[in-house]
Amino acid sequence: MIQDIGTSIYQVEYQPETPKDEDVVYLFETRRIFAKMGEEKQIDLPTFGQLKDQMDVENLQYLFKIDEQCFYLYDGVLSLEGYDFVNVGYLRLLKTMREAFAGMTAYHLYTWYSGHRFCGKCGHKMAASDKERVQICPDCGHRAYPVIAPAVIVGVTRGDDILVTRYAGREYKGVALLAGFCEIGENAEETVRREVFEEVGIKLKNIRYYASQPWGIDSNLLLGFFAELDGSDEITLDTNELREAVWMPRSELKPAKNTMSLTMTMIEAFRNGEV
Repeated sequence: MIQDIGTSIYQVEYQPETPKDEDVVYLFETRRIFAKMGEEKQIDLPTFGQLKDQMDVENLQYLFKIDEQCFYLYDGVLSLEGYDFVNVGYLRLLKTMREAFAGMTAYHLYTWYSGHRFCGKCGHKMAASDKERVQICPDCGHRAYPVIAPAVIVGVTRGDDILVTRYAGREYKGVALLAGFCEIGENAEETVRREVFEEVGIKLKNIRYYASQPWGIDSNLLLGFFAELDGSDEITLDTNELREAVWMPRSELKPAKNTMSLTMTMIEAFRNGEV
């Protein structure tokens, strides 16, 4: 999955350092990232050394560290020959899982920083703390920490069948599992039951946790569950969310091209008879 970065160590602690030439700098513009398009639609990201002569270091925000390399967010205008803004979806095509994980995590923090420029209580401009990852209002003292949206992904099984879906009205056209956000006051298992019933009209039993995954491109913490059909297998489709939901036999599932996402990891685990 995206967080599986081998022997590398992700250091989430907020301990800013003086940037080095080899450190990575992210510049985002809504759903686009400043990058150089390479072969096979893989992208390269700029480093501090490439950009430092035109940067205002006051607009450079430390994000995190992986091994000995630091990652920064820049708030401003930059230019570099061969680089342009491309869709953030290309983060999934970075050369290594380490780079893809870093990029998605950086984008998660970008959406938080850009959405908390001003205090939600008094409207004053916020300031970043130099001691921890928090935005602080210098006027009223309100503190805003990074926002994480918990959501569930559910592999619903019926013996050797699993319920696979396709989204309605989304850019992604591949197969998926049922999913949805946790609501206030719900635990994750209650979300599983509610979302499955809302989207396909079936009931569940034997709900069991499988794995979790940070998915920074949507600010999510994904919680994966498997559950068994309880009662009728007749599907009542929520066409606002889904365009298709079908029971697929284990034997007909195609091997996953990659298991970067929790969804594909779960489908692959079912295909291989691991669950």
